[in-house]
Amino acid sequence: MTMQLDHDQLHRLLEVLSDSDIQEFRLEGDDFRLEVRRNLPAVAVSAAPVAAVAAAPAAPMEVAHESSAPSTPPPPVPASRSDLVDVTAPMVGTFYRAPAPGEPSFVEVGSRIGVGQTVCILEAMKLMNELEAETSGEVVEILVDNGTPVEFGQVLMRVKPG
Repeated sequence: MTMQLDHDQLHRLLEVLSDSDIQEFRLEGDDFRLEVRRNLPAVAVSAAPVAAVAAAPAAPMEVAHESSAPSTPPPPVPASRSDLVDVTAPMVGTFYRAPAPGEPSFVEVGSRIGVGQTVCILEAMKLMNELEAETSGEVVEILVDNGTPVEFGQVLMRVKPG
């Protein structure tokens, strides 16, 4: 019997877990492993072709997936300037600058963006998740190459508010 979770099922599972007292949870299928740990010391999350989902801030959880590829830390990111806002990855996934191959990027360095505007896509578990700007301003740095795996919390780009 093969087990597959779609985005809605995964979301409902994480909601149930966040409302419970469960501190650790593991679910394994033929081609995936989902681990949720809450209120435990930090655990490394591997960059994998399949993705992790971040839980509600009130109950921080970490989700990791198994991969045959070795885990590598994200590349070092230059220190943030206090006048810039970091746009970070809300999940583990693959970073895409455009909606599809051959199409123009959502944003470029120098682009003006508004709140709610799509700035990139993070592919997680074969689902394309649009990442929307939480602040308006000018994109001053894009720190990740197209098609690159990213970690939860990794800085993707920086915006000068305004």
